[in-house]
Amino acid sequence: MLPPMSIWTRITEALAALAQGEPLAHVFDLLRSRPEPERSVGFTIAVIALGAKMAKADGAVTRDEVMAFRRVFTLAPEEEANAARVFNLARQDVAGFDAYARKIAAMFRDKDHPDNRALFIDLIEGLFHIALADDILHENEEAFLAHVAEIFGLDRRCYLAIRARLVEGTQRDPYDLLGVAHDAPLDQIRIAWRQAVKENHPDAMIARGVPPEAAKLAERRLIAINAAWEELQQRRAA
Repeated sequence: MLPPMSIWTRITEALAALAQGEPLAHVFDLLRSRPEPERSVGFTIAVIALGAKMAKADGAVTRDEVMAFRRVFTLAPEEEANAARVFNLARQDVAGFDAYARKIAAMFRDKDHPDNRALFIDLIEGLFHIALADDILHENEEAFLAHVAEIFGLDRRCYLAIRARLVEGTQRDPYDLLGVAHDAPLDQIRIAWRQAVKENHPDAMIARGVPPEAAKLAERRLIAINAAWEELQQRRAA
């Protein structure tokens, strides 16, 4: 039996399907048109392509941009050139980031798939990890991320919860992190915590389209979710 193709081999094949001179943005239409869309390929290209667009948002594109993707993906040294190719194709494309975001939203907005919202959260969180590669969330990067989240259909409260999980120094409201009201009973909070842990298990993320190479996104998220639950337990016991 042949070993399964790596995500980067499948991405290379997806890019090869583009016609001569076609912009990278068209790959999302191609992926969407397939009988069984490869969500993990789309996810990976989406994070890198939007990451490339965001790289200009802080006004400085550095030679270390591709290395930032190591915060999201397990990237072998021999695959850096493939990631760099996607990055450069997106950076050279004249289409704005909002056009990319809308094509990505259309690709993943599958009415028959139950985890669309969760996957959009995964995408935004991946972009946050890239934005924070230099340990600074620039004002323009934040505007970029907030607008992309809006295009993906994520409300402001959801966006702020993602931001609170990831940006050091941000005031973290444990209720927002678990998506519950401040007056919710403890039993309801417990249910929300258990559901959040279930949704953010690496296996659940892979099932909805996050490639195994990016499943480490779950690590920091689960730490924040469990910390929020512990804090609320302590508050209610006081």
